[in-house]
Amino acid sequence: MDNNDILIRLRYALELKNKEMAEIFRLGGIEVSVPEVVKILIKTYDEEDFENEDQIKCTHSMLDSFLNGLIIYKRGKQEPKPGQANPPEAPLKTSGNVNNLLLKKVKIALALTTEDMLDIFKQAGLRVSKAELGALLRKEGHKNYKECGDNFARNFLKGLAIRYRG
Repeated sequence: MDNNDILIRLRYALELKNKEMAEIFRLGGIEVSVPEVVKILIKTYDEEDFENEDQIKCTHSMLDSFLNGLIIYKRGKQEPKPGQANPPEAPLKTSGNVNNLLLKKVKIALALTTEDMLDIFKQAGLRVSKAELGALLRKEGHKNYKECGDNFARNFLKGLAIRYRG
């Protein structure tokens, strides 16, 4: 599952309009116009489709910025506490890391509890234990960290669509 597909599914699940998507990108620190959002959301079936100039490939940094913007869009900007510096964002290293990041940041943006996330996976038809979910949400490098596969991410987005769209 590529980053464009993740954005398409997330947009559908949360019923976001193109203008809202552009605003979320802006909140995340990237200027993307509404026509560019449309080009990002074009469904592709293989890598050769990106040769078409009507499509824009969503990079890992663009997806990360979008997810950061989604948190700000849904929850508001968090002001740092006095005397506390902003922690640096860890760069994305692998494509598997993107799925873990998706779970973490959507959980934060929508203020989901562990029980909510388990329910979302259950609605999508996937049984996930609390321990498994905890391993997916752990920091990369932790001894219990588990890389989130495309199947988990796809089912999570499917469950979100069921939950928010009915």
